[in-house]
Amino acid sequence: MSGDGSKADRGREPRGRRRGQGELEAQVLSVLGTAQEPVTAAWVQGRLDGDLAYTTVITILTRLYEKKAVTRSSEGRPIRWEPVADGAGLTALRMRSLLDKRDDRDAVLSSFVSALSADDEHLLRSLLGEVGSQVGPGGQCGPGGRAGQVGPSDPDES
Repeated sequence: MSGDGSKADRGREPRGRRRGQGELEAQVLSVLGTAQEPVTAAWVQGRLDGDLAYTTVITILTRLYEKKAVTRSSEGRPIRWEPVADGAGLTALRMRSLLDKRDDRDAVLSSFVSALSADDEHLLRSLLGEVGSQVGPGGQCGPGGRAGQVGPSDPDES
């Protein structure tokens, strides 16, 4: 009975498409990133696309706080929020959280690296090389590691 104005039909009209996991968090972080100073949840709500309830915005901000992606003021009311991480940082926090839940870190990281495209693997090696040069001798990063670790896969590449 689609489109006949039935009660069931009307009940579905206000609902938009269902957002993907983390999409709202990314939107909130994006809005927070435009602020020049810590802001209230009402400020965030007013700048988000759509019609999110204030309580939904508070829930998202609280989840981001628990993930250490935002900070909040502990003084007075209303609470003010500011980002610690951007969208990329939030994804990195999620990846780290998932990795921390596993006992077999080597296997997880090895599987992750082996599933990367050649371009992504090159980028990761480059980024890890930068970190390795900052860590210096005796650090955990650098050449001579196992597959999936930092350093050239062919010793002659260095």
